[in-house]
Amino acid sequence: MKFSEKVFKVVTALGIRPACQEVPVVPPSPSPAICAGIPRALLWGYVGVLLFMIGDGVETSYLPTYFKTDLGFAEASVGIIFTLYGITAAIGAFLAGGLSDLWGPRKVMMAGAACWVVCHALMLAVAIPAHSYPLILLSYGMRGFGYPLFAYGFMVWIMAGAPERQLGKALGWFWFCFTVGYPVLGSALVSLLKPAIGFYGTLWISLAMIVAGALVVLVLLRERSGFQGLSKGSERDSLTRTLTGCFTVMFAKPRVGMGAIVRLINTTSQFGVWVFIPLYLVDQVGFSAQEWAALLIVMMVSNLACVVLFGALGDKWSRRKTVAWLGGVVSAMACLALYYVPATAGHDYLLVAIAAGALGIGMAGYVPLPPLMTTQAPERKGQVMSAYTLGAGASMAFGPLIGTVFIGPLGIQGVMWIYAALHLLSTVLVLFMKVPTAMCLESETETGPSVHTGDCVVARKGHEDHRGHEDHQAHQSQEEPDAPAMSEVGS
Repeated sequence: MKFSEKVFKVVTALGIRPACQEVPVVPPSPSPAICAGIPRALLWGYVGVLLFMIGDGVETSYLPTYFKTDLGFAEASVGIIFTLYGITAAIGAFLAGGLSDLWGPRKVMMAGAACWVVCHALMLAVAIPAHSYPLILLSYGMRGFGYPLFAYGFMVWIMAGAPERQLGKALGWFWFCFTVGYPVLGSALVSLLKPAIGFYGTLWISLAMIVAGALVVLVLLRERSGFQGLSKGSERDSLTRTLTGCFTVMFAKPRVGMGAIVRLINTTSQFGVWVFIPLYLVDQVGFSAQEWAALLIVMMVSNLACVVLFGALGDKWSRRKTVAWLGGVVSAMACLALYYVPATAGHDYLLVAIAAGALGIGMAGYVPLPPLMTTQAPERKGQVMSAYTLGAGASMAFGPLIGTVFIGPLGIQGVMWIYAALHLLSTVLVLFMKVPTAMCLESETETGPSVHTGDCVVARKGHEDHRGHEDHQAHQSQEEPDAPAMSEVGS
């Protein structure tokens, strides 16, 4: 052994690296960007939505009764108030995505919060003390624009700012905050405060909760993707073109239209079941109104337990298959069980509760749908989300409409079969919603594809063959660096 080699071995054994030897640089480990599936950059948005929806949910259990008993309005008049509110809420849900393309999600959320605060303050300070039906109709009806602009504006922000690989979980947490705030904690808050300060005073507390949620987003949410319009195309030129694009994207990208239909079906059965199943269970099977209320709680708790879980499953397994099998098929079976279980077992609360819980689980199975839709047109995320929320808003009317039209000729059994058939149709549709090949190839990262291969038009083998062909071409170009270009041959 040469003397220089002996010196090198001794120096290396002592842990001294020669200057010519490359020293690996270990970068400092970054702070985790994801906390339990919630993107840290968007964390305060989730807090803001939770506070906002608590404030919005305070009225859900008592406001119709308040209008009727305390203010003396007729039932038909009260119905008109809530019908107008439902119409403006559906329009607001549709506008949230398109306006996010034009203005950015942050401005859309602030517009929704401002609308809610101004209209609610007008109702409390002027309309209710004056017992003015026209003012209440105007203020409460226009307030319907508020919550969907705020809540769905943040959902669009999630689609723009969350990592693609974590979108399912991020959306699951959005629906968790939305549902916990609106029907759960909002109703609990009014039950706690109403005996002490009355319902009118509680409505002022709801205004404070709305302001708190809006301030959290305005001051603390600093993720930059929501500060400007999301669209980079010509649709951003004007409001008219942006809103028109919310419709045309469903035809220009047929899979986006299919996704809107799937979203329509998602909660069509839910809103129908809420209207017609209690009539069946209470009037024909013998359940009490309190037992039906408890069944609703079972349904919502099972939904809350699964929204984050199924979002994560879609990220890890397949978004298409999660929606198809855990959303469509489970919901279809649950709809049939809600009729056939009490029809055969009678007044068996446990078995009917299992069927109600299954419907809550099935509704949660649709959580990974938005990422499937936005991958069809990633440059028009806001408009795609408008198609999604259009389906969500329309289901509020479509579900009860099906029951109203068919319960006479077909009975509750036929209505539940229609809901089940629609869920099976959604299964078929979503299985055709594969992600375009180009999007799958662009999603490749150092840690693997951010779009699950099972959701792609191209299969794993085809994907690998494509990459292998690219690698072969790159290898050839490295072996022949001086080869003339085709344009130079013969010149």
